[in-house]
Amino acid sequence: MSIQTTIAASVDTLPPSLARIARAVADTPTQVIDSTITELAASCETSVASVVRFCRAIGVAGYAELRRALAAELGRESVNFGAHSGFGAEIAADDSLRDAAGKLAALERLAIEETVERLDFDALAASAEAIDTAGRILLFGIGASRLAASDLGHKLLRIGHNAIALDDAHEAAAAASLHVSPTVAIGFSHSGTTPEAVHFLRAARESGATTIGVTGASTSPLARAADHALLTHARESRFRAGAMVSRIAQLALVDCLFIGAAQLRREVAVDALERSAAATRALRGE
Repeated sequence: MSIQTTIAASVDTLPPSLARIARAVADTPTQVIDSTITELAASCETSVASVVRFCRAIGVAGYAELRRALAAELGRESVNFGAHSGFGAEIAADDSLRDAAGKLAALERLAIEETVERLDFDALAASAEAIDTAGRILLFGIGASRLAASDLGHKLLRIGHNAIALDDAHEAAAAASLHVSPTVAIGFSHSGTTPEAVHFLRAARESGATTIGVTGASTSPLARAADHALLTHARESRFRAGAMVSRIAQLALVDCLFIGAAQLRREVAVDALERSAAATRALRGE
C-alpha cells in the first residue's frame, strides 16, 4: 500500500490527536516535505510527540522517514500522472468541472491499480473456494458498501449460487445468527468500523459461517472478524457526499472475487450466464 493510502485509511482508526495529523497530511501531503516536525505539529494543534506517534502508527520509524517516503511517492506520481495534472490535490472551489473530474478520475485509476497490485491472492483464492462450496452466501454492507454487496450478490446469482444480499441490519444480523451449513458471510465496510457490518460478521462467525471482510483497513474490527480479509486501497477526496473512490476499489475487488468463483465452475458458469442472458432478452421481447 502506498504511504498516502495508508495514511488515508488510518484516519478512522487513530486516536483524535493522531487522526488530525492524518487528515492534514492526507489533504496536503506536500506540507510534510515543506515543514519541520515542529511546524507540522503546530499547524495540527498538537505536539511533536504526537507527530512521532503518528509516524509509528502508520508504520514508519519517524518524521525523516515519512518525508522521504512521501517525497519519493509524490515524485513517482508526478511522472505517472503529469506534474500539472493536479493529481493528489483536493478538489478546490475554483476548479473547473474538467479539472475536478480529472482529479477524481486519477484517484479512481490509482485505486483500481493499487487494489489489484496489492491484493492477497491466497486470501482471494480461499474466499473463492469457500463461495464455491457454500450452500448459502450472505452479503451485507451499509451505504455505498451496500451497492458493492448487492453487485456481488447479483453476479453470484447469475452463475447459480444461493446468494442473498441483505439490505436491513436487523435482517442481516438475524440471518447471520442462524446455523445453516455451509454458509459464507461477506461483509463490506471501507473503514472497517461500520458497527452493523462488524456485528454481521461476528454473528456469522459465531454461528459457524466462513467470514470474508472487504475493507480498506487491515487492522479494523471488520478485518479481525473475517476469516479472509480482502483489502481495498483508495484515497477519498474530502469533497464528497459519499463513497466515490473507495466504491470503485470495492467494485474492482468484487469483480476479482466473482472471476475467482466463476473459474472454479467455469463450464457451469458460462452456461448459466448464457441462460440468464437469454432469459433477460426474452423478457424484453428480443
